[in-house]
Amino acid sequence: MPDGKKIRVLIAKPGLDGHDRGAKVVARALRDAGMEVIYTGLRQTPEMIAEAALQEDVDVVGLSILSGAHMTLFPRIMKLLKDKGMEGILVFAGGIIPDEDVPALKEMGIRAIYGPGTPTGDIVDFLRQNVQ
Repeated sequence: MPDGKKIRVLIAKPGLDGHDRGAKVVARALRDAGMEVIYTGLRQTPEMIAEAALQEDVDVVGLSILSGAHMTLFPRIMKLLKDKGMEGILVFAGGIIPDEDVPALKEMGIRAIYGPGTPTGDIVDFLRQNVQ
């Protein structure tokens, strides 16, 4: 960031998805790249994620999902972030997300979608280039 402040990232696992290896790999890569990372843990509600983002004063929210519930959970998270005055934070997502759902997710404000096998360097570079 221009003022030398570290990028603060919240990595969240919404819904009942119990698989967090990918989220932990991304969290560690971001931390190793010099970012401050807060990992919420498993089975977070949209309300818990939005409140954590507010309380932690993050610049970025990363959502990881494998359950297929992204078209239900992600719109709710985006609405709650907006309702809490955080429409300016960058939101990205990763996991098992069908290509046909990507345009709708981007339309609701999710800036990038990463699938399995994405090099973590791509995510680091994206955040560095896009966080104000």
